[in-house]
Amino acid sequence: MSNNIRLLVGLANPGAEYAKTRHNAGAWVVEELARVHNVILRDEAKYFGLTGRIQANGQDLRLLIPSTYMNLSGKSVAALANFFQIKPEEILVAHDELDLPPGVAKFKKGGGHGGHNGLRDIISKMGNNKEFYRLRIGIGHPGDKNKVAGFVLGKAPAKEQEQIDAAVDEAVRCMDILLKDGLNKAQNRLHSFKAE
Repeated sequence: MSNNIRLLVGLANPGAEYAKTRHNAGAWVVEELARVHNVILRDEAKYFGLTGRIQANGQDLRLLIPSTYMNLSGKSVAALANFFQIKPEEILVAHDELDLPPGVAKFKKGGGHGGHNGLRDIISKMGNNKEFYRLRIGIGHPGDKNKVAGFVLGKAPAKEQEQIDAAVDEAVRCMDILLKDGLNKAQNRLHSFKAE
């Protein structure tokens, strides 16, 4: 086995009013993976989120979309990870990324939270261990840091949404490469992708 990812988390805010907002791009990855594998995500109160399980490359992979608000994502991740004894190094978190344009997605291992409240809370609830994998889904930047909150909680224009969806689709395809052949091969393919 080329890597040891056992839990895939997609970050989002709960509720219909946030469902199509940029901040929920991470959840779209998990939803697409569940769809491809014909798995229904079920609400699990003890994990504070929607969960499912898929078999990918012969390994058991748990899916999680926290149903807490974004800044409390770690509560959900820690609840499930602690129950199944999943280490931070065995977790991949998919999240929206201001520093990448729409249509671009990148895998990364470890690093800080970059101001992302979901990542910040996960790092703190996992004992300040930052060594989990990330899948960064580009949403672009409003150009002014004072506009970021409204931007991430807003909906992308149709063209940008198409680009984000294409990047999510490609990221889901590259997930199989990540699980089978490891981070470098998955990065080589995903990082050369740019939705027009």
